[in-house]
Amino acid sequence: MGQDKLTVGLVYGGKSGEHEVSLSTAFAVMNAFDFDKYDIMPFYISKQGAWRIGTKLTAPFSDQEELKLAEGGGTRTALNAVFSRLYGSEEPVVDIMFPLLHGTFGEDGTIQGLFEMADIPYVGTGVLASAAGMDKVVMKKLFAQEGLPQCEYCSFTRSQWERNQHELLQGIEDKLGFPSFVKPANLGSSVGISKAKDREQLKAAIETALRFDNKIIVEEFVDAREVEVSVLGNDEPMASVPGEIVSSSEYYDYAAKYISGQSKMQIPADIDPDTADRLRELAISAFKAIEGSGITRADFFLRRSDGAILINEVNTMPGFTPFSMYPLLWRETGMSYRELLDRMIELGLERYNRKQALIYENQA
Repeated sequence: MGQDKLTVGLVYGGKSGEHEVSLSTAFAVMNAFDFDKYDIMPFYISKQGAWRIGTKLTAPFSDQEELKLAEGGGTRTALNAVFSRLYGSEEPVVDIMFPLLHGTFGEDGTIQGLFEMADIPYVGTGVLASAAGMDKVVMKKLFAQEGLPQCEYCSFTRSQWERNQHELLQGIEDKLGFPSFVKPANLGSSVGISKAKDREQLKAAIETALRFDNKIIVEEFVDAREVEVSVLGNDEPMASVPGEIVSSSEYYDYAAKYISGQSKMQIPADIDPDTADRLRELAISAFKAIEGSGITRADFFLRRSDGAILINEVNTMPGFTPFSMYPLLWRETGMSYRELLDRMIELGLERYNRKQALIYENQA
């Protein structure tokens, strides 16, 4: 590794529907780095999946549009840089990769697997936790195994929908009633989510969600406050103070998160200390349920009728835009944005170094 400074490969953009969110996150992160400690190697992935590698940066970009790197080395050059360790380069281009890819092909374990194959450290959760945290159905099964309380749900695939629409609609009505929320199982940032108030809206919401994924989850409506907790760590994770989302719309949708910025964040959440402590405990339990490492944000419902806590989901690559909850919760807990980035890199290196001590072949 570099003698004086670490070179961090910042990967952003991507093929998912959250491409623009990733650019906003990358711009915010890049402007927060301590350039006395790090040099940045930008890796932009276009919406078509082409990689572009930029020149090493010793200062932030001034304009978010520059992140798109119109002139770059292309996919082959970028992947050669990522795989430089496997190719026996004496001077690896990067010391650690920092993926800032939201959604499919970035948050789902795929790029994490690429870094594992390249034998290079990376920031954030590993392959298994990323995949489990991305698939809402698998995630809920792991939560159930851990004994975490959660709302009722139904799930099905595209082929099941095409064969048994009537039966599925009837089953959802009987189990969940209305209103209900329809979501693609493998997409983050509230993309493709709809609220259905009757069968006609339910059918339309399912068709909308199927544009984004081949597996759908439908959840019961819970009249609740939305509370979130940030988790940071590897084997001994820490949880932040809880924060509350007070959405300006019917629910915390894509526009409220990333475009309007009008949804209010109450940090810390106005809840009693015992509830706050319980939320932090459950957030760590959820993190462990998916075998998390690095970072995760755990999202909860605090039911208004009886104060019950229900786990909603975890997000293994929470945003770092100006409106993002994850870094704001740590700031309130006593860790600045810059310190948080330092810690995330430390955790990625720690996990990598531990894996290096393992034996991967039979040496008998």
